[in-house]
Amino acid sequence: YYLNNTVKSRALIESAVRKGVKHFIFSSTAAVYGTPEECPVSENAQLRPESPYGSSKLMTEIMLRDTAAAHDFRYTALRYFNVSGADPKMRTGQSTKGATHLIKVACETATGKRPFMEVYGTDYPTPDGTCIRDYIHVADLASAHLLALHTLDARSPMVYNLGNGRGFTVREVISAAEQVTGKRIPVVEGPRREGDPAILVASSEKITAELGW
Repeated sequence: YYLNNTVKSRALIESAVRKGVKHFIFSSTAAVYGTPEECPVSENAQLRPESPYGSSKLMTEIMLRDTAAAHDFRYTALRYFNVSGADPKMRTGQSTKGATHLIKVACETATGKRPFMEVYGTDYPTPDGTCIRDYIHVADLASAHLLALHTLDARSPMVYNLGNGRGFTVREVISAAEQVTGKRIPVVEGPRREGDPAILVASSEKITAELGW
């Protein structure tokens, strides 16, 4: 994560400045918040990442901030929550081998590509003991990028959360996958993973108010 999200991003930012590329959109993450004190979490919440992934993304946000202060350079950092889905026209979809995304894993298990799926932690302070997350469709994510690109000159720097403002437990997502596929999804319960907050739900009011998303 530090190599890909931080070191290589720094090299890309340097190249952009050298070549006069003034506009930069960064794919950041909700993991920069760690375990927020309030949910839905806003962009003004404290940044306390609890994983190397979140820390490495936050470092790049800091580099972008400093670059914008030192150069003719504008950026937007979009803090993704859990991205899901595929192109509505069925042209593309997630094809990563060994993916760890919950919905992809549930679908692979339902279709027999995996013998079972693991649920990490069942003792969280949530209605069914599993983590609650906010899921955003990839098409909505794409539209946010276009809005950010078209307003980079007028509004910079910008930081926006991208989520739908509603949270669903891991068990609820698995149940939805079972309903859609008509298949039972075998589940193996495991221990919690370090760095996983119990609840992480976005407030996307800022990008809705400012950019009309």
